[in-house]
Amino acid sequence: MNNFIKQLPKAELHLHIEGTLEPELMFALAKKNQINIPYQNVEAVKKAYNFTSLQSFLDIYYAGAAVLMSESDFFELTWAYLQKCKAQNVLHVEIFFDPQTHTARGIAFETVIKGIIRALERGKAELGISSFLIMCFLRHLSEKAAFETLQASLPFKEKIIGVGLDSSEVGHPPSKFERVFEACAKEGYKIVAHAGEEGDSSYIWEAINLLHVNRIDHGIACDEDASLVDYLKAHRIALTVCPLSNVKLRAVDDMKHHNILKLLHEGLLVTVNSDDPAYFGGYVNENYEALVQSLHVSPEELKQLAKNSFEASFLEPKKKAFFYRLIDTL
Repeated sequence: MNNFIKQLPKAELHLHIEGTLEPELMFALAKKNQINIPYQNVEAVKKAYNFTSLQSFLDIYYAGAAVLMSESDFFELTWAYLQKCKAQNVLHVEIFFDPQTHTARGIAFETVIKGIIRALERGKAELGISSFLIMCFLRHLSEKAAFETLQASLPFKEKIIGVGLDSSEVGHPPSKFERVFEACAKEGYKIVAHAGEEGDSSYIWEAINLLHVNRIDHGIACDEDASLVDYLKAHRIALTVCPLSNVKLRAVDDMKHHNILKLLHEGLLVTVNSDDPAYFGGYVNENYEALVQSLHVSPEELKQLAKNSFEASFLEPKKKAFFYRLIDTL
């Protein structure tokens, strides 16, 4: 089955590029940029990846991001992720980046996005991986800060397909950013938002009704509300589910209890993604493998999940159809 998963053409739609910072690269960049990090070695970093909550992860995530300083650092980070995609037959990616994590440290928006875009363009040319870039707002920060970030993005608008909402969910509902996302939609950005990971199903309803999302990131709390499940199914609103992340952050107590297969059987447009793979123990293929091991997912179900990943993407219909045909050859 692992070999089948490796051969399966896949898209990844829920990936924080800062969350691909492997400990080895973290140390290399810390040394290069003369940044002190609170770990003695790679093993000490890996031991710290025993999270008790979303917040305990975010504390380490933001500390790690401090080593990213120059355009070349962001290029190197993104290029390393794309090489992993090539090895795992991930053919299309829609990558999140968090500019506020960096602008708060005095790193220019331009520095961040130029490094990422340079790697994505090289990934298309040399690896054949297509990509879109999604800018996320940090929901623990203010509406004002989000509006400032929106303004900073406008000179690069042709390089950014959409906007999202991430960071600490509970206490920061989508309604906090309703006006920001209204302004984003007027600029032509696609809309996504993290909802229903740590928060309950009401956060998903807010993302739908107030932010008018194209898809929901995580969304596993939807099955608390049968009417919400029906709505998601009827409107083909995708859920970008991250199984290993859900277990690592205690949103799900055990992979055997994950609801992704149940939601798939109910006809929802669920997809498999890695979220922050350097921190959660695996990239896309490891997430598929975990589902096989714990939920005994069949080859046909794997193929459906892979097709869903392209259907839920922002690719043109013709390109989606091309990837469907590739999957059907397996």
